[in-house]
Amino acid sequence: MSRQHKFIAALAAVPLVFGLASCATPAAGEGGGANEVVKIGVVGKGDAQWTAFEEAAADEGIEVELVDFSDYTQPNPATTEGELDLNQFQHIVYLADYNVSAGEDLAPIGSTAIYPLGLYSTKYDSVKDIAKGETVAVPNDASNQARALLVLQSAGLIELKSGGTIFSDLADIDESASKVKVTALEASLTPTSLPDVAAAVINNDYVADAGLSFEDAIAQDDPADPNALPYVNIFATRAEDKDNATYLKLVEIFQTDPEVQAGLLEASGGTGVPVQTSVPDLEESLAKVQADTEDFNG
Repeated sequence: MSRQHKFIAALAAVPLVFGLASCATPAAGEGGGANEVVKIGVVGKGDAQWTAFEEAAADEGIEVELVDFSDYTQPNPATTEGELDLNQFQHIVYLADYNVSAGEDLAPIGSTAIYPLGLYSTKYDSVKDIAKGETVAVPNDASNQARALLVLQSAGLIELKSGGTIFSDLADIDESASKVKVTALEASLTPTSLPDVAAAVINNDYVADAGLSFEDAIAQDDPADPNALPYVNIFATRAEDKDNATYLKLVEIFQTDPEVQAGLLEASGGTGVPVQTSVPDLEESLAKVQADTEDFNG
């Protein structure tokens, strides 16, 4: 499926969340006051940091309503349409891909953490044990697929013709020089594919749900790499709301509250690396990735 078709499919999911619109609070934070309600879209509402976050926000007079989504295609369109005030589920590369493909201008207003992306298997304890010609599953959304392929290349399972970029896809795999075959699945399905494949790259939001722990990963990327900034996870909102004082206060709470940070580490099995990247740096990274994406799409 082409990048364009992937986002047509993503936008087709918007009617699933139209029912949220009547409850949105578009002007939260503009007039001050207690008990403001801010709707935030997440993937993984049950993660430990969110209970602590809701409580810390309430202490500041801000009521947070978390809206849980089962996959990554829905929160950005819902935010664009005003059904959500914010979302927090994605990294810069994913946001850039959405903005370019959908013609939108969602903006990052704060960083949360960077998470290593892991390769998991229920058949093998080591990458070295995977036999030549076996199949490995990766997420099919453009941004996470490219990152997953870089993980497989670093693990010695595939070779990428370009050497690997944030735009690599299955067509970039040099099959004659690669040890395994690669299949792409919707991100939430990669865990359920484990009985049928040698291994799968599984996004962090789905690791625990699959009965796995982060320590089970047989390979992963390095969040300390200087090139990792595009994979920093962020809070995002509509561009016209990026200076909303309530939203920025919520970012501050997430970044500094000890219980929230402890919950983030718990939910990620200790693998998440909290970051407080400046908003100008996030905006600069987003602008660069968007420009590169536009050039790549021609």
